[in-house]
Amino acid sequence: MISTPSQTPHSPIVAKKPVRDYHKHISQEPKSKLKNIIVAQPQPEAAKSPYYELEKKFGIKFDFIPFIKVEGVSTKDFRKQRIVLTDFSGIVFTSRNAIDHFFRMCDELRVKMSQETKFFCTSEAIALYLQKYTQYRKRKVFFSDAGINKELKNLMIKHKETTKFLYICPETRSQDELTSFMSENGIQFVEAVMYKTVPNDLSTMKIANYDMLILFSPTGLSSLLHNFPKFKQGKMKIGIYGRTTADAVIDANLSIHVMAPLNHHTSITSALESYLKDVK
Repeated sequence: MISTPSQTPHSPIVAKKPVRDYHKHISQEPKSKLKNIIVAQPQPEAAKSPYYELEKKFGIKFDFIPFIKVEGVSTKDFRKQRIVLTDFSGIVFTSRNAIDHFFRMCDELRVKMSQETKFFCTSEAIALYLQKYTQYRKRKVFFSDAGINKELKNLMIKHKETTKFLYICPETRSQDELTSFMSENGIQFVEAVMYKTVPNDLSTMKIANYDMLILFSPTGLSSLLHNFPKFKQGKMKIGIYGRTTADAVIDANLSIHVMAPLNHHTSITSALESYLKDVK
């Protein structure tokens, strides 16, 4: 029997919280000059990243240090989930990590998925990443244009009577739009936990040397507090991306100075540029 998320114990879901008015949580203290900013992500590969443009324009310096890393769940732990991969005819991918660890698990378990297996991806970029592991043109691949899931949802409804869905996910996650949709529309699926995020070792980082910290996930904040249990915000500014990250920062009694998406700022670099322009 295929279980719905409420019946599946493998992937702890962080319950959604009521949507806050985040404008009220943006610090009203005077904006101050910034020199050194730490970004809790890998360094951008693109030569024309907006971060580099901001460095030139405002004379600031970014240091890119990932606060978390992704580790694969062992085959031993995966077997405890009692999931047989070949029982499923539709695999749902929401990230490249999900693709990497699905095919890793297939290799380690010596499982070969049928050529008829359908792959459902939340964006074209994720779908194209499948080329790293399989002959894309010979596979049944479905994805949403521009990262909008409306088309993908319609396809899942179309295939729900003939497809057993396996949703590849991390060990702990927030309830998302897609799993909520599947549950509400009677699409039976199982969540397969194949990877997890863990704190990176930040012990050599001198956090007091930075004027601002930019976070992108609640796990990034957890890594900060894990590595620096005596952390005090003091004069440090905090920029965040995403509502779940904002909720975690607010719940930790820390102040937010820059946030995206919010107002007309869809990216953290756009919100940060607005902040820097307003510095007196």
